[in-house]
Amino acid sequence: MDFINRVAPELRAGLLGLAVIQLPEDLMKARLDAAPAVQVSDAVEIENVYIRGEHGDELQLRIYTPAHTEPTTKITERPALLWIHGGGMILGSPEGDDQLCMDFATRADCIVISPNYRLAPEHPYPAGLEDCYTTLEWISSEAEARGIDRSRIAVGGASAGGGLAAALALLTRDRQGPALCFQMPLYPMLDHRNETSSSYEITHPSVWNRAHNLAAWEMYLGQDMKADIPVYASPSLATDLTGLPPAYICVGELDLFRDEILDYVARLARAGVQVEFHLYPGCYHASEHVAPEADSSKRIRNEYIGRLAQALKSPIRNINNR
Repeated sequence: MDFINRVAPELRAGLLGLAVIQLPEDLMKARLDAAPAVQVSDAVEIENVYIRGEHGDELQLRIYTPAHTEPTTKITERPALLWIHGGGMILGSPEGDDQLCMDFATRADCIVISPNYRLAPEHPYPAGLEDCYTTLEWISSEAEARGIDRSRIAVGGASAGGGLAAALALLTRDRQGPALCFQMPLYPMLDHRNETSSSYEITHPSVWNRAHNLAAWEMYLGQDMKADIPVYASPSLATDLTGLPPAYICVGELDLFRDEILDYVARLARAGVQVEFHLYPGCYHASEHVAPEADSSKRIRNEYIGRLAQALKSPIRNINNR
């Protein structure tokens, strides 16, 4: 059966409406076309804060804070979510996830901080990851001033952002950095090797496909694709997954990342990390954003936002956490 006929009927129209791009040739055009419409809300205060990055350069953090509380409720400290946008390490911005981050803030009653991390190929690995780590350190250092509960800091992201979230969980464990209570890598980009069956299976031009992924990894890793790749660049390479925070991970059945994620989830479980996993039939990469009105899309979003709210309300400590 061909790809389109395997897609859930409610998701096909959105798929066929997606622009077709070639990478790396169309990268700059894709960046321009992806310029987001900035969202506003009475329920969430949005501000941009600029901090010093790894080498003293400017790093933008987009911060989403719930604007109101119930009159009888006194909030002294809220949990925080470090949210990392997607885009194959080469595209995207925090503003593109404005609506999603506002939903996280209101439904999980948390403060969301999203870094405008440096993108490849101009800034290959480890630039983007270091920007995310700098953001985590800033959240911890500014916790008291911002009304953040340091014991309830989570990290999440989708696609490339999910890969960076998984990498950040590994990096902060090994650096003994600020503790994370929860990780939420959604359909994460984990493995530069592109050797799984699903990485060969998904080639349709409208979705994030094998050709896109090969090009993006090459841009992210620069000229070192055949060199020794650190686990923080390609988290699937990690052999020690102990001591990581509890995880929620999901992926569509028709996502080229499916098999690398299945392997990673199984290895997390074997390492004693509490992990919840969802595989969505008939869904392709990021389908809940492509066709937001579809029943499956509403279910996917409700499940991961609800799981985040649950984790931040009562974080579960992994038995291997240090």
